[in-house]
Amino acid sequence: MNITLNKIMPFPLASIQHGEASIWGREIFLEGGKKIMLNAASGKGKSTFTHTIFGLRTDYDGTLLYDTTDVRKYTPEDWTKIRREKISVVFQDLQLFHNLTVRENLLLKNSLSDVYSEAELKNFLAETGIENKWNDKCGILSMGQQQRVAIIRALCQPFDWLILDEPFSHLDKVNSAICMRLINERCDQLKAGFVLTTLGDDYDFTYDQELIL
Repeated sequence: MNITLNKIMPFPLASIQHGEASIWGREIFLEGGKKIMLNAASGKGKSTFTHTIFGLRTDYDGTLLYDTTDVRKYTPEDWTKIRREKISVVFQDLQLFHNLTVRENLLLKNSLSDVYSEAELKNFLAETGIENKWNDKCGILSMGQQQRVAIIRALCQPFDWLILDEPFSHLDKVNSAICMRLINERCDQLKAGFVLTTLGDDYDFTYDQELIL
């Protein structure tokens, strides 16, 4: 699935001066399967971009297209299907259920499409160094541990695009590299693309395209 931002300008960002290279107010084409870094300083709209692409915000001028369809035409039922099968997200605030365990958070998402077995989910935790957190409530985890859970959870579905809003902000370089590898492997498996928003760190990964807010 291709995504086109046709002169999108979010209302809250309309009064801010944007550079000539900024995606806001221009026509930007995100080709399916591409690995994209979205680089921006704080306050330039990284989370607004994530929420707009995911259909959670409609307060903008311009047109957002999935392939050739204006997303404003989608019904709530359409969005349910899209969010289950086409687009997965790691939000900056993670949106984990803090009163549920890591196991419950992952299985709740995984149950929508039965992508992985419990053993495979535990293996993801082991790879990211939090295998002992399986039965811990997410609310008592550190932010870095929560980020790893949120990344794994986002992989527990089919998708054409994975949108990651500063997913490594509380991770060290070693754990960022491990999570980057898991993301890349899953996207390659699905022939999917991803957009990773960052404050400037490229995480030693070679991207197909870099965008600026």
